Amino acid sequence: MNKSCPGSLHRPKSFKYERTLLPFSFYSPKLSLYILAFCVTLLLLLQIRSLHTPPISPSPLPSWSFLQQWQEVINKTLASPNCTQDVLESMTQKLRDSVTFLPLKDLRYANQPLPGHTWFMSSMYDTHEEGEVQYQQFPSDSSNGRLLCLKGRDTHDGSWNYYALAWPEALPSNATLMKGLTFVAYNHYNYDNIWHGLSAMVPFVAWHRKNSCETPTRWILYRWGELRFKMGTWLNTLMKATFGQAPYIEGFNGIEDDDQPVCFEKAVVMRHNEGGMSRERRMEVYDLIRCKARVYCNVSGDQKRPGIGMTLLMRTGPRSFRNETAVIGIFEKECMKVEGCQLIVAYSNNLTICEQVKLMSLTDILISPHGAQLTNLFLMDRNSSVMEFFPKGWLKLAGVGQYVYHWMASWSGMIHRGDWRDPDGENCPYSDDDRRCMSLYKSGRIGYNETHFAEWARNVLNDVKTSKLEEASKHAQNSISKTCDCS
Repeated sequence: MNKSCPGSLHRPKSFKYERTLLPFSFYSPKLSLYILAFCVTLLLLLQIRSLHTPPISPSPLPSWSFLQQWQEVINKTLASPNCTQDVLESMTQKLRDSVTFLPLKDLRYANQPLPGHTWFMSSMYDTHEEGEVQYQQFPSDSSNGRLLCLKGRDTHDGSWNYYALAWPEALPSNATLMKGLTFVAYNHYNYDNIWHGLSAMVPFVAWHRKNSCETPTRWILYRWGELRFKMGTWLNTLMKATFGQAPYIEGFNGIEDDDQPVCFEKAVVMRHNEGGMSRERRMEVYDLIRCKARVYCNVSGDQKRPGIGMTLLMRTGPRSFRNETAVIGIFEKECMKVEGCQLIVAYSNNLTICEQVKLMSLTDILISPHGAQLTNLFLMDRNSSVMEFFPKGWLKLAGVGQYVYHWMASWSGMIHRGDWRDPDGENCPYSDDDRRCMSLYKSGRIGYNETHFAEWARNVLNDVKTSKLEEASKHAQNSISKTCDCS
């Protein structure tokens, strides 16, 4: 029987590592030094104890030869591979057992986050440089070299999904290690809506661009801490174009038990969307996605395009125009007054993703009701214009969310030319500022004002005509022929 160092514990012979059973065969040199120091201290304490034990008969103090003999004992003990290995394995097992999993959704901050905190992975702080995206990266200096580990596959309650940090040398027992780069996304809404989905993806594109265009092996999607297993087609296509490969959404299908931990060789977590990014950085990110989307869809900068492209991007159902024929007629009449202006009427739900990309590449003025289809605005050339329309009641009751396309136009280098809000519509049985009215107004349809629409269109057309002439004189018009970043 092999002798072991005092205090050592028996450990399992193997643990799950990248979905295979591998022997324990790695350790940290620094940790080994700590173990050696521990052994020396333990042996010295035993010697001190023996020296304080009352002797049977008086004896002289230890001689120099005795101390030399004791030193030889210590050296032989430290030279024993069993002592070092047993203590190392014991401490590694203790580190492994000390890994503590916390709920992804911290209910303490669910309703009212505190400064510096968010309820998603609430114990973690973000890395943030001025003007750059806020993110967490594992392993990193801020995590003291520890990896991110996740547990649970709940799709209804984020407090039943968990996270923890663990040393690479001491992953939780039965953990699976997934190699490569993992993107962990948080979204307060969902990944089917193109506005909310894109907002969650933009910070990953920013990190990708800043970090030598490194691409992820997999994506893990969370909404309120609940797992999601797909992106909408529009978003999936744009991410495929941007990263050069279709996003692989991790479903943990090979994990046998929901309680089995999964750890990641390298992980980047985003939970603030575009928060913290400067306008300049956002424009660079949107430039990259636009450029990659045009390349992917084979939209050439040499394509024939109108002098001024005016596009009516229509909706059907909620927030559509009540009289589309009248609205189209107003803008068509004003477009015909400007040389080189071409009006295109389109419905986004009838277009493929690449047809939308091509349409936006031909558009200088985008005219559309408030809605997700307006997210396409960033696919236009920089300095293009947006005209937005709202049903009755939104100004008072819709909150800040009604301004998202004002913000997006600014972030992507476009010009938002204002909006028109229909004063007429269904009457609410409550007072005008009663929030219950929003359920009625949210899906309302939009009327028109011929005089206002005509004057508005005329002013925007004149501004665009002037700016395009100035661009032509400076040879500054954007062209798809330039090479995209991360090419």
